[in-house]
Amino acid sequence: MAVDVVTFGCRLNTYESEVMRREAEAAGLGELKNGAVIFNTCAVTAEAVRQAKQSIRKARRENPDARIIVTGCAAQTDPAAFTAMGEVDLVLGNEEKLKAHNYRALPDFGVNDTEKARVNDIMSVRETASHMVDAIEGRARAFVQVQNGCDHRCTFCIIPYGRGNSRSVPMGAVVEQIKRLTGNGYAEIVLTGVDMTSFGADLPGTPKLGKLVKTILAQVPDVQRLRLSSIDSIEADDNLLDAIATEKRLMPHLHLSLQSGDDMILKRMKRRHLRDDSIRFCEDVRALRPDIVFGADIIAGFPTETEDMFANSEKIVEECGLTHLHVFPYSPREGTPAARMPQVSGRAVKERAARLRAAGEAAYRRHLDKLVGTNQSLLVERNGIGRTEGFTLAAIDGGQPGEILAATITGHDGARLTAAAAARRAA
Repeated sequence: MAVDVVTFGCRLNTYESEVMRREAEAAGLGELKNGAVIFNTCAVTAEAVRQAKQSIRKARRENPDARIIVTGCAAQTDPAAFTAMGEVDLVLGNEEKLKAHNYRALPDFGVNDTEKARVNDIMSVRETASHMVDAIEGRARAFVQVQNGCDHRCTFCIIPYGRGNSRSVPMGAVVEQIKRLTGNGYAEIVLTGVDMTSFGADLPGTPKLGKLVKTILAQVPDVQRLRLSSIDSIEADDNLLDAIATEKRLMPHLHLSLQSGDDMILKRMKRRHLRDDSIRFCEDVRALRPDIVFGADIIAGFPTETEDMFANSEKIVEECGLTHLHVFPYSPREGTPAARMPQVSGRAVKERAARLRAAGEAAYRRHLDKLVGTNQSLLVERNGIGRTEGFTLAAIDGGQPGEILAATITGHDGARLTAAAAARRAA
């Protein structure tokens, strides 16, 4: 039987899940009579952890004799919570999940609490290995890890304790991985990391993300689309800005880690930017690349947030021209400084998150309106669905997953564009 991997959270987890599948099958889990299910968890919010536990219990009910393995950030930061679950056979840390020997498929694995958890100190990990992946199952685009971990300590965030300190994949290894994936037919490559704009600080010569992007585009001419996952705008270097302005194969879509639009809240979060920094960055990049599309993460209801402070987060949606909004209702994560700050009531957090989502939906509809009548290049993700270069969903007839089509946008339904494909494939 094939190993079933259930992925929660970020794009880096998506990439790592493919590595995990390969390593687990190499260890023999695919040969187990009753199969194996691996959960690659997320720890960003308490809700993400709750959903993972719920899915684990459901999987056990549906597969009573399967091996169930739990890993990812939630398992790294709180392994005891998962070893205590009777449904779970094995708990692996974020470093252990990428090595075949930790998935040994022996009949007696996971029979006691000592064997059940293999989670080491993630802070002791000093490098990020380049794991070669030939394909990303069921996806039209491929994710490539260039960085892991984070050296910053935002007061709300538990992820550094799940991922460890920042470490980069050498540029040569990244280029070779992308050559391999494009050779296997992937037209779009997405670079991923936990704090991707810190790339290179631990490498010889301390190259920055902009140099990596330019090197990829120069050395892998077969890459038709190169996309960046979430970035921290305050760390964007001159080479990256130049690439955004001049490299048409670098997609005009940036997802920003803003978190708030209020200066006092940003300071209490220990962020390194202020609201004017975010607004100025978006204005400057839009001047360089007028078709740029911005997404952002924003937290609603951070401790001590007043109505006036929250109003600044609402306003920054329009001031930055944000389109793809990820709204996170604040939830305290045990062990973080923010969890000890005066909390906003649960009702207020929920209500503010709803208002922020409404602002995001209105901005997204305005974005859809502007695209009607334009010509777009769409990457077909699955039958009937593609995405523009600006990462906007579009319904389209024709094309195979992974194919890039030239299309005219004919309308939208509020959630996605409708498009009519041209007779020939886009260049």
